[in-house]
Amino acid sequence: MYVSIVLLPILGALAAGLRGRALGVTGSQIISTVCLLAATVLSFVAFYEVALCRSPVTIDLAPWVSTEGMTANWSLLFDDLTVAMLLPVLVVSSCVHVYSISYMSEDPHPQRFFAYLSMFTAFMLVLVGADSYLLMFVGWEGIGISSFLLIGFWTTRVQAGKSAVMALTINRVGDLALSVGFFAIVWLCSSLDYATVLSTAPLLNETALTIIGLLLLGGAMAKSAQLPLHTWLPAAMEGPTPVSALIHAATLVTAGVYLLLRSSPMLEYAPTALAVIAWTGALTTLYAAATGLVQSDLKRVIAFSTCSQVGLMIMAVGLSQYSPSLYHLAQHAFFKALLFLSAGSVIHAASDQQDLRRLGGFVGFLPFTYTAMLIGSLSLVATPFLSGFYSKDAVLETAAGAYSLSGSTAFTLGTLGATLTAFYSFRLLAMTFFTVPNAPKQDYLSVHEAPFLLGAPLVVLAIISVVGGYLGRDLFLGMGTDYLSSALFQHPSNVALIEADFGLPQFVKLLPAIGTLVGAVSAITLYQLMPRNVLRLTSTSTTKAIYSFLVAKFGWDQLIAGYFIQPGLGVGATISKVIDKGFVELLGPFGLSTVLPATANTASRNDSGVVTTYALYMLVGLLVLVLSIYASQLLAGDDTLGLVLVYLVALAVIIKR
Repeated sequence: MYVSIVLLPILGALAAGLRGRALGVTGSQIISTVCLLAATVLSFVAFYEVALCRSPVTIDLAPWVSTEGMTANWSLLFDDLTVAMLLPVLVVSSCVHVYSISYMSEDPHPQRFFAYLSMFTAFMLVLVGADSYLLMFVGWEGIGISSFLLIGFWTTRVQAGKSAVMALTINRVGDLALSVGFFAIVWLCSSLDYATVLSTAPLLNETALTIIGLLLLGGAMAKSAQLPLHTWLPAAMEGPTPVSALIHAATLVTAGVYLLLRSSPMLEYAPTALAVIAWTGALTTLYAAATGLVQSDLKRVIAFSTCSQVGLMIMAVGLSQYSPSLYHLAQHAFFKALLFLSAGSVIHAASDQQDLRRLGGFVGFLPFTYTAMLIGSLSLVATPFLSGFYSKDAVLETAAGAYSLSGSTAFTLGTLGATLTAFYSFRLLAMTFFTVPNAPKQDYLSVHEAPFLLGAPLVVLAIISVVGGYLGRDLFLGMGTDYLSSALFQHPSNVALIEADFGLPQFVKLLPAIGTLVGAVSAITLYQLMPRNVLRLTSTSTTKAIYSFLVAKFGWDQLIAGYFIQPGLGVGATISKVIDKGFVELLGPFGLSTVLPATANTASRNDSGVVTTYALYMLVGLLVLVLSIYASQLLAGDDTLGLVLVYLVALAVIIKR
């Protein structure tokens, strides 16, 4: 059963990709979707057996690497952390597959799309089901290449190709850091198996663990779009909307968080690395929330929301609050998928229009889609008793309960991020469904509500977004629960859940809710009640400069282009000109094709047929042989100079002839 969870998506990808022409569009869609639905059902069974019945499973499939210094097998590990990741990955992926049947119905290449989707999910399952860093790296690289194929799926769009290349290139930077980290782990532990590496972590040098932790963070920063390797995530919106939902909700951006969660036994003994992780997540949370305030693209606003929420998860990891981080990851997957798929329904109904400034007034035309997006937005801003309320507040409260500089800073930045999140979430709702209708009249005449295959996944995700947080809170965060105790390690000095529940002042606990209320009311007031005042916000030079700064995303794109991309291209051009087309070609085929004919021509000119010339050649050869064999004796004698002169004169005569 456990192997089938991984094999079924692979089977769906192979069927749609290799036999798509024979199966047809409908056959490919049915097979790939049914495989995902079957894997989802099996994941619930696995969750019951592993998490609730406390029966972790390890499956050895085949040997892989066997050397004197290291051994590794194709093995799968299903423990508490793995099954906790399986549920959001497979539920969201199944919903995306069902949604895509209708959304991509008019695309000319649906078989290829479903093959890529299933391949993406399969590699994510390999990543979370691996029992070693080496096999995890296979899934890590697989989701990277799958995201490249999906973001650039519409090959006729130039911007889609550019975005795909950007995502792949930036992820290469993180992969380099991760690879070096794995080499360091092998050097220290002679193994990449979780059981070996993580059990020996308390015995390792703290400096070495700090370096490894920072290298793992480098890989997580690229995959999970954290500062400064975040620029690919908004650009990834060029892909189809189902791709955006899958990337942002449960697969690519959560891979970095999973890597850090899995490495918790090492990180707990590297406090410096933990502090850097916490500050990285906190700064990303505030940056992404501030940037999302002024975005005009419907999907891009939700993309920056993903960046901000993943920053909260990374921040919680840096504060050693692994259970709240994983809990927020799971809940975020459902309501973020709901938001993206609802946005896709709006785009689908509004003639592919996704500019917020060209929407408005759709609430009467799309009541079902509006309800779904409202539930997702309310869960995102942590409305009481929805799923985001339980997970997001747990992260912020444990940050305040850490009673440290990193914890206090993280709580402050996270609360500010929550305030801004409420503002741009309600701004999104107001500009899409309310305010003055700004779309062309034809869009309102042709607008239609989501069909069944688009609406059914929204219903499932909306229900989970409402009740999922309440149902899972005690399992993940309850007092005395031993769930995740075998997969995540938290040093006793870093426990903050009890203090967060019982020790914090009530005002501190209410601060995120107060900020959320202020942000929501401000957005409704500006964009719904007084929309004309929005234009006055940039009437002064100061507010205009702030607006321009936020629209430019804090200048990160210009900074990276000016100080990294352009110098890198210059270095690459120099290397190509001087080394590749210079030194290498002179020693390689170009040099051989030039030198060999010239040498042959010179040799042929010396073949004169004169006996005295041949005698001279023989004399020179004899002198070379003598000088080579008896070099040490000749250098000690008195006639060495004379012999060398004779050799040089004979050589000059040959060259002259």
